[in-house]
Amino acid sequence: MSGSSPRRRHSPAVYRRRRLVLLLVVLLVVGGLVWLFVAQPWRSAAQPIATPSPSPSTSQTPTTSPTPSEAPTETPPAEGEEEVPNPELTPTADACLPGDLTIEALTDQQAYAAGQNPQLSIRLVNRSDTDCTLNVGTSAQSFTVSSGSDVWWRSTDCQTEPSDMIVLLTAGQETTSSAPLTWDRTRSSVDTCDGDRPSAPGGGATYHLSVSIGGIASTNTAPFILQ
Repeated sequence: MSGSSPRRRHSPAVYRRRRLVLLLVVLLVVGGLVWLFVAQPWRSAAQPIATPSPSPSTSQTPTTSPTPSEAPTETPPAEGEEEVPNPELTPTADACLPGDLTIEALTDQQAYAAGQNPQLSIRLVNRSDTDCTLNVGTSAQSFTVSSGSDVWWRSTDCQTEPSDMIVLLTAGQETTSSAPLTWDRTRSSVDTCDGDRPSAPGGGATYHLSVSIGGIASTNTAPFILQ
């Protein structure tokens, strides 16, 4: 007899287990290759980094600043300096002469019912062929209401805080009071500014309005009736 022992043969169940393990290993390898091809996990490391938005730079063109108004303005004088009027803001024409102007007295109606107060105005016309200046402030205006020779009311009797206003009237210019003056149908007096004043009679009585401005009297009187 030979000295070598006979080779041991495994049972069929052992071979079946070995073939099953080998099949599982092959399936795992193939499955891993498929996942690497589809998922491609290495690509996530190759994405570019997002570039940040550029921050504002001083090299960019600046926004245009608003253009200052070209209208003339008054500059306060320095301490110790004398204030000089701006010629662009001050009328430079000569003062109006009485012969240059036509002054008219106006009322808003010719007759007023009981309880209605007359509205009084001034119209002036520069009928010369040159420009001129005139003080049209309340300090230069005068309204007078009379009945016959009886003066009933003057706007200057109880006037408070009169003011000046120098304006330029161009040649041929016509202008009217911007806001009419109201007569309350009472008699005025410098002694009755703070007390009761007699009411002007109505019943068809006729009154006349005369005006002056800058010391120049109106060329007319405006008649009206109080009921």
